[in-house]
Amino acid sequence: MSFSTVINCMDGRVQIPVINHLQNRYGVDNVDVVTEAGPVGLLSQHPGSRDAWSVFRRVEVSIEAHSSKQIAIVAHHDCAGNPVPDSEQKQQIYSCLENLARRYPHMELLGLWLDQDLRIHEYIIESKSKNN
Repeated sequence: MSFSTVINCMDGRVQIPVINHLQNRYGVDNVDVVTEAGPVGLLSQHPGSRDAWSVFRRVEVSIEAHSSKQIAIVAHHDCAGNPVPDSEQKQQIYSCLENLARRYPHMELLGLWLDQDLRIHEYIIESKSKNN
């Protein structure tokens, strides 16, 4: 069985579209889901907080126990847990990807933005370790 990991908002509207997208994109059987209210706000603004460490601990369980090779971070329109403009959330995705790249340099990273129609848009940064 193959796995990917996603740090997703707890909002139920985005769970199934994100899981389906990751299964199709990576060809994995399962997606380990770490949920948090507005995770891009938390991980971009407070990456050293207790709540952020809880997220990282759960991601590491997925990596270690299920040999996950990818981590996705999700933000979406109309997020109650991170009630900032969409443009700010999109910038937070990049900040999270940069933080995750430092923490997990050998993982494939993907940012996902879900618009008001739940269409998924991908955000990617190139990992420095993959260029070496």
